[in-house]
Amino acid sequence: MSGMAEIYTHGHQESVLRSHRWRTAANSTGYLLDELRPGMSLLDVGCGPGTITADLAALLAPGRVVGIDISEDVIEIARAQARTRARDRAGESATDDAVTNLELVAGDFRTLGASPTGEPVHFDVVHAHQVLQHLQDPVDGLRAMARLARPGSGIVAARDSDYSTFAWAPHSAALDRWREIYMAVTRHNGAEARAGRFLLGWAQRAGLSDVRYTTSTWTYATPDERTWWANLWADRTVGSSFADQAVVYGYATAGELAAIGDGWRAWATEPDAVFVVLHGEILARV
Repeated sequence: MSGMAEIYTHGHQESVLRSHRWRTAANSTGYLLDELRPGMSLLDVGCGPGTITADLAALLAPGRVVGIDISEDVIEIARAQARTRARDRAGESATDDAVTNLELVAGDFRTLGASPTGEPVHFDVVHAHQVLQHLQDPVDGLRAMARLARPGSGIVAARDSDYSTFAWAPHSAALDRWREIYMAVTRHNGAEARAGRFLLGWAQRAGLSDVRYTTSTWTYATPDERTWWANLWADRTVGSSFADQAVVYGYATAGELAAIGDGWRAWATEPDAVFVVLHGEILARV
């Protein structure tokens, strides 16, 4: 890692978590699901509010699933949501530890070492969704994931988007400018917003030799889908860490960001509006 402190471009404001809570195992880990079996253990790196993590815990039960995120605040949100999910399934009698195979912890996965007994910590699957794009050294991140995967049989799985390939119609100057600012902010933070295209190369540089690379998309094309997506990004463009950084770094003014937010909402009203998010994915056996 470089000497510069890592900065998470998005932040954890409600406008960001609204997007993260939408993510599920079904819409975000399709490339991984065929590899999963009940009883397997899994580490979910950068788990955020834990919606994907909780889905994976349900699929792998009784296998141990651990979600880890650098933010104490977002881990508390994840724990609360896991309790709510457990109560919804088991009724009001469910206790706070009703999700018995799911553990949510605050910390940096790259510093995970040995268990309290001194044994190395290993998981059958080490998974990261939209995480490597925010690391200054994603190759080091993949090496850390590989160290945490069970020797001889463990799986390293990662999925990241590629902002430069996002496609939309009709044309919108506001969305063009949004992406230009976003790319500038992430470069300033030492991050790689085009991560999806680099995952295979990063995995090879990390020493992973048995790697499968695939792609998939999120597509927003119905009126409800594009309105949700546009409102989400309109709010994030004026009320998130990304917005604050864009102004502080000098890449945009608050007034320009407000106009871009309006442009997002205007774009969504077009009857032929479509937005496609391309992701790269890797599955590697350790």
